[in-house]
Amino acid sequence: MAAGIVNIRRDVDDKFYRYRMPLLLTKIEGKGNGIKTVIPNMADVARALSRPPTYPTKFFGCELGAQTSVDEKNDRYIVNGAHDATKLRELLDGFIDKFVLCKSCKNPETDLLITKNETIIRDCKACGKRTDIDMRHKLTTFILKNPPKNAKKSKSKKNGADSPTTNNGTHAEAAGPVMDDDAEGESDDELMKRIKSEAAELNTDSALAKEDWSIDTSPEAVRARTKAAESAMANLAVGDDDSDEDADSPYGQLGHWIQDNRDAGPVEVYKKADELGIAKKYKTVQFVAQNIFTEQIVSEIPTNAALFKKMVTSEKHQKSLLGGLERLVGNIHPELIPSVPKILMGFYQADILEEEVIKQWGTHVSKKYVDKETSKKVRKASEPFLKWLDEAEDSDEESDDE
Repeated sequence: MAAGIVNIRRDVDDKFYRYRMPLLLTKIEGKGNGIKTVIPNMADVARALSRPPTYPTKFFGCELGAQTSVDEKNDRYIVNGAHDATKLRELLDGFIDKFVLCKSCKNPETDLLITKNETIIRDCKACGKRTDIDMRHKLTTFILKNPPKNAKKSKSKKNGADSPTTNNGTHAEAAGPVMDDDAEGESDDELMKRIKSEAAELNTDSALAKEDWSIDTSPEAVRARTKAAESAMANLAVGDDDSDEDADSPYGQLGHWIQDNRDAGPVEVYKKADELGIAKKYKTVQFVAQNIFTEQIVSEIPTNAALFKKMVTSEKHQKSLLGGLERLVGNIHPELIPSVPKILMGFYQADILEEEVIKQWGTHVSKKYVDKETSKKVRKASEPFLKWLDEAEDSDEESDDE
């Protein structure tokens, strides 16, 4: 499974589960009485759930007894107080269960409907059933007072007073943060017109149209396709360093093991990687880096230096290490971005990262490990260290000339 993306139902351990969302991120800001928790990707998470971002934010406030503040124009969603990501992810599971999942089939493809009696129900597009929301929860009052704005609301009013009012947008299939940039910002009608227009341009007499696109849905065929897919995923996970990072792959297993055995120490981490047969693979370094360190990474580098010296044996390994660090500070602990120069200095002084590799990484934005904007932020933060490297090199050249 790709880093930063999880199943909407986190209790479902199915790599082919179609409904996905970004992993909720948090950032602590301020001190003392002014301390607060910012949720930088709340808009993306809410989009995947097809709910307004104000709903889960307010839900957190209700559950934690904390004040919340929202600045939708600047995508700022804040819960007062210091709350770690794990706690808020657990609360998000509760929001999903109470306000997103169909009570009957547990599918997240639902719309919220408000009846004329001001009760809220979930209308499931998967099984067709409508199930009640528990109106005793404080969030229901907020939803009734703050229904999301969309075209469906006005249409339902035209249908008559007895019809329930739809109060959320259409749920996207295989919900997730990846969108068609051209479609973003279009209304449902505009989008449908564009799709029909593009479809009309296709030549129905073409060779593609004549292909047999039917699918054999017999039990035997379904089993055969499932077996083939599982076999392909297994081969990728074991034999290819570019395999998907799902929980069942050796890399995913190692990452979870490190998180569950924080006190094991570097030697045991290497033994586990060796046991999984990936101790010498370059991609392993990335997974170790993004899982073994915490927000105290600067002080943890010396403790783990020997482990990385043993595992980092080529330029490819170094680049993988930088990729793991990029995910660590960019996605998992974004509050560490200002510490990037200190982190790079730690690995440089330990002779794990070489100057040329760091310089090349620092001047080339990449989408391989994180999104482009995050990649830019991390590299921007590295500039003081890159400047220090250049100045140190100039100083050495002057000494040689003398």
